[in-house]
Amino acid sequence: PIIERKKMKLKAVIAVSVLAIAAATGGWMYYRYESAPKNLELYGNVDIRQVNLAFLWPERIKSILVEEGDFVKAGQPVAEQETDILKIEIEQAKAAEQAAYQTYLALKNGSRPEDIAKAEAAVLVAQSRLHLAQKDFERVDGIFKSTKGQGVSKQSLDTQSSQLQVAKNELFSAQKSLELAKIGPRAEDVARAYAQWQQTKAQVAQLELKLKQSTLYAPLDTTVRSRLLQPGDMASAQVPVLALAINSPKWVRAYVNEVNLGKIKPGQQAYVTIDAYPNEKIPGHVGFISSVAEFTPKTVQTPDLRTNLVYEVRILVDDKENHLRLGMPATVSFE
Repeated sequence: PIIERKKMKLKAVIAVSVLAIAAATGGWMYYRYESAPKNLELYGNVDIRQVNLAFLWPERIKSILVEEGDFVKAGQPVAEQETDILKIEIEQAKAAEQAAYQTYLALKNGSRPEDIAKAEAAVLVAQSRLHLAQKDFERVDGIFKSTKGQGVSKQSLDTQSSQLQVAKNELFSAQKSLELAKIGPRAEDVARAYAQWQQTKAQVAQLELKLKQSTLYAPLDTTVRSRLLQPGDMASAQVPVLALAINSPKWVRAYVNEVNLGKIKPGQQAYVTIDAYPNEKIPGHVGFISSVAEFTPKTVQTPDLRTNLVYEVRILVDDKENHLRLGMPATVSFE
């Protein structure tokens, strides 16, 4: 009996020792679990950039080529203006440009051989008229002197003298015209004609650019958010026609308090989850950490106090499946 009692006591001591060791081990493991660093989670909202497209020139909208929700590629036409009047203006400007160009060529190339020959012929005609006028004057003057004014009147003599002077002046003018024909136009006239031609060319280029700008093109791969105007509306540079959401990049705007600020850094791997796909982790990385503290925005669903100072963090997301939408609440985790 004494030996049995000793065995029973020994078993009880062993059992108590085992329980004590188990309790100590559990307490140590619980302490290690509680003191171990937890995975950091942040709360924020999905944010994207958007583009408001507007025509540069006031004109009536002819057609809008996309609907809300459509995905459009970069360079794809999305809206058009009426261009009938503009095309007529372009034709008029091209005609004026061609006329200015021909004027410039005529001055640049100088006088044609035919023009010089014509000027030389005019000199010969003027010389003949002068010779005839000289003979008529000499004949009238001889009669006047021989008859002492009885054969012809003094008025007739004066008339012949005037005609002789006119013939001399015509010859002088024809000779100067011949000289100008041989010299050609002045350099200043050529330069002025060239400038006028360039001005008309610029007007044509401006109108053709305006014609090109009468069609709106998507600047990037985007999704149509809103059609703000409709065909028939008068467009202007101050009123957007379409609002487009840029598909990439997308990011989650979240906020981190000062205690956890040291746990993240630019470029760090992160994962985003949303309520619509709770079991899907969308990969991303830290793209921006603000250097200025601010109060937690009311739109952020976080268990921390609203009055805590936090720092803005942007997590750039690789949303290949296009799950994220503007303003959607999201949870960001860092492993």
